[in-house]
Amino acid sequence: MTEKISLNQDLVRQLAKILNDTDLTEIEYEMDGCRVRVARSASVTHHVAAAPVVHHAAPVATVPIAEAPVQDISKHPGALKSPMVGNAYLSSAPGTEPFVKVGDRVTKGQSLLIIEAMKVMNQIKAHKDGTIKQVLVSSGEPVEFDQVLMLIED
Repeated sequence: MTEKISLNQDLVRQLAKILNDTDLTEIEYEMDGCRVRVARSASVTHHVAAAPVVHHAAPVATVPIAEAPVQDISKHPGALKSPMVGNAYLSSAPGTEPFVKVGDRVTKGQSLLIIEAMKVMNQIKAHKDGTIKQVLVSSGEPVEFDQVLMLIED
């Protein structure tokens, strides 16, 4: 008898995003006897979406897993997201100081990084005043549309 497994695609996408954002090679989530493991091979860079692997585990007599809320960094009010696909650059030229570093105070409209898209250098500016809490990309790193690049907090 074949069981039909219902898979929450949003959950798999969230796990894959966490995998990419944290540079982990594997992440696993289990609930109600259904286990989802998202992994990537060591040869794949973190810019490639990870393929989901689903296991349907038999019920086991264990202590229930406490559900920790998954924080979606993209919903953070200070998340600076990429408006385009391209390559991110943290400074105006190789070998020069970055526009900003963690801990720097920034003002709305201040240039924070550059995204090169189709040979055009696009300045990405702060969407609010605050302090740079995290820089989530490296210089020269490819970025995707809507990818969180930095976190700015008041």
